[in-house]
Amino acid sequence: MSKLKSARELILKVLFQIEVGKLPPDEALETSFEQVRPSPEDRAYVDEVVRGVVAETEELDAIIGSLAEGWRLDRLAKVDKNVLRFALYELRHHPAAPVSVVVNDAVDVAKKYSTEDSGRFVNGILGSFLRGRNPDGAVEDAGEDEIEVGAL
Repeated sequence: MSKLKSARELILKVLFQIEVGKLPPDEALETSFEQVRPSPEDRAYVDEVVRGVVAETEELDAIIGSLAEGWRLDRLAKVDKNVLRFALYELRHHPAAPVSVVVNDAVDVAKKYSTEDSGRFVNGILGSFLRGRNPDGAVEDAGEDEIEVGAL
């Protein structure tokens, strides 16, 4: 399990509360932090990513829409959409985060909170995004834990 996997699960829960429960970000974050009590580091990370995703939702959704061939954004499962939002945000704004870990955690979170097919779908979308960023298809930080994006 990656160091930030539990933080990523909490990010999904907060984003879901914001979208489905129509909670303001501050309220969704505070409610979640009271229930889960993450470490100060995880709390800061969750706060930053959630606020970043909220600020960039329109742009992130445009990326997802352009990569989800044959799928309208409003037809995507809310869990899958929010997993993609936070993973894309991290890939775009946290260059020090190992790409393979971000992708693997996103896939695992999608499988845990949605369906087995969701894991493959999330992996495919993130793989398409990464190939667009890196046309040779390489995942630059894969190292020992090399993943083949799109293979799940």
